[in-house]
Amino acid sequence: MQPNLRYVSVVTFTLLSVLGFGMASPESSQVGTNAKLQSNFADKAQVLPQNHQLSEIERLNIEAIKQSQQGQSQQALRRLQQALAISRELGERSWEAVIFNNIGRVYQSQRKYLEALKSYEQAALINKEFGDLVRLGKTYSNMGYLFDIQNKPELAILFYKRCVINREKARLNPSALAVLQPDAYSITLKQTYRFLSERLLKQERISEAQRTMDLLKVEELEEYLQNVPGNKRTAKGIDIVTGEKPIIQKLDRSLDNAVVLGKELTKLRKTPPQERSLQQEQRIQQLVLSQQQLLDEFNTFIDSPTVKVQIEQISRTARRQNLDLQSLNEIRDNLARLPQKSALLYPLILKDSLELVLVTPDSPPIHRTVAVTAENLHQTIGDFRQALINPSQNIKAPARQLYDWLIKPIEKDLKLSYTQTLIYAPDDQLRYIPLTALYDGKHWLVERFGINHITSASLTNLNTPKQSTLRVLAGAFTKGNYEIKIGNRQVTFAGLPFATREVDSLAAAVPDTKKLLDDAFSPKIAVPQMDDYTIVHLATHAAFVVGKPEDSFILFGNGDRVNFRNVATWSLPNVDLVVLSACETGLGGKLGNGEEILGFGYQMQQTGAKAAIASLWSVDDGGTQALMSVFYNILSSQKLTKTEALQQAQISLIKGNWKTKNENAPAGSISNFSHPYYWAPFILIGNGL
Repeated sequence: MQPNLRYVSVVTFTLLSVLGFGMASPESSQVGTNAKLQSNFADKAQVLPQNHQLSEIERLNIEAIKQSQQGQSQQALRRLQQALAISRELGERSWEAVIFNNIGRVYQSQRKYLEALKSYEQAALINKEFGDLVRLGKTYSNMGYLFDIQNKPELAILFYKRCVINREKARLNPSALAVLQPDAYSITLKQTYRFLSERLLKQERISEAQRTMDLLKVEELEEYLQNVPGNKRTAKGIDIVTGEKPIIQKLDRSLDNAVVLGKELTKLRKTPPQERSLQQEQRIQQLVLSQQQLLDEFNTFIDSPTVKVQIEQISRTARRQNLDLQSLNEIRDNLARLPQKSALLYPLILKDSLELVLVTPDSPPIHRTVAVTAENLHQTIGDFRQALINPSQNIKAPARQLYDWLIKPIEKDLKLSYTQTLIYAPDDQLRYIPLTALYDGKHWLVERFGINHITSASLTNLNTPKQSTLRVLAGAFTKGNYEIKIGNRQVTFAGLPFATREVDSLAAAVPDTKKLLDDAFSPKIAVPQMDDYTIVHLATHAAFVVGKPEDSFILFGNGDRVNFRNVATWSLPNVDLVVLSACETGLGGKLGNGEEILGFGYQMQQTGAKAAIASLWSVDDGGTQALMSVFYNILSSQKLTKTEALQQAQISLIKGNWKTKNENAPAGSISNFSHPYYWAPFILIGNGL
């Protein structure tokens, strides 16, 4: 087939003008000489089946990114030109956006930042034209990262925020988030939230940072579970502050005007090149140039001296404006209405520091930076875990070190706010250790504060009161063995000898208790009954396994398993608390980033249950029985919250007076459960009332 010469000239001109290849440089000259090759490729592509052509576009993109990573930028750009020609032949505008993003990444790797920005803007233009919030948001992330690597933090923040805003709007339709995306982005969405949090904290824009850190938890859940829906609180995203608004308004006007031109351009391109009139091709040229002029005007605007001065002022003015953020006020109001003085603590682990953000009901958010590397912090977390699960080891050294990093920097703030309960949203591997077992040199932290874990403040109702009447469904796996494959290993899970005593003492504390043991404790029998009770107590094994939600599970007494993906199908709107008294994390010594623990807490929330208690390692049966007996005695006899009851039960084991608080304590049982191994693994996640 002979190429249509008129089409060749239009395609070549369009590519050179839109991609910025017309610059007088050796690189652009080299690419320009390949125009005939590209046009021939485009014409040949017309005779290929469409699905083959789409595969070819994908292949060219994958190869281009590999070549770019290997330093072969010109070869990468040539492949992307070929992919762009095919996508335009097919009218595949979504692939055009992908290709422009990848072209931007190649230019970015060459440090041709203006060309990269223009390419990202072309991608943003197409995504906005088609209303694709997910891809538009990810393109904004590319633009944010582009400014980030140029050390322009205010502009990086602005575009990262635009990504977050779009992402949170899209979360209202979670199926849109689950669509597989081609590789066209410099960083992941989770990294976008982290980078944004870090940049905001460096500028002491603490309220915005707290909001981003909270939404980061939601994005982590999305990455782990997928199809995580948003709500009215998450959909608010993050506020654009006053100094940022003129830039956003200018960008939106430029994109909106370019979209109008783009719609006409799309319509014209539906006519096959060989059938277009000269006037149509000239109009295509005009539209492409007009679009680029609009975007060039925006680029000139953000690079102007006036805007540069304005950008430099953003961080200073934003610190004051942030105090009235609606999402922050909602959190403060929730904290103020809790029966105990409470504060919300967010740690964020960065490469060279640990960042702490504390929210109290009565003061602006507090930010403290701790000079510790992620490597040192992770090492200490590992040492702490090893000492926690081995009562013969000296635990106080790592416990004190972690206290000095996590609590000491905010100690005075907690005292000034009269905090009694810490609501805790741990980050990364901090999810594998209990805050209760940190040591200040004299006391364990649980002796000073109740600890209530949450997944995200945006996803948690902190003030829903518990039901006054306790009714318990207690299931127990007491005998037998089950072999279960976890990863490449076979793990034997044996019945829990003390589980019978555990549920018996529970029934003694709460008379309205129904017991299901071993074969009677099956999903088929137990799950349909759960919502008839206010507490569901499962004295059985549960495994928190690094990997997919399907890898983690709850083992029932008959040997059946329910994985964490399927837990969310349970319907428990009347349940105040689900207790898993024999969970284990870090099987085989492998720690991830704790998303399986975060995911478990969220899945329990999805059932409608108000809260869950789980353990972070497999605990001595006697210690578990002792703690649970005290917990249920306190919960049934005193008007305390779940958080307070758990705190008091843990303190009773520390002080050794748990028998006096437990009318059902077995005679002659071990009494020394003061080591954190026995009492610290139990964490409460969700509503602590």
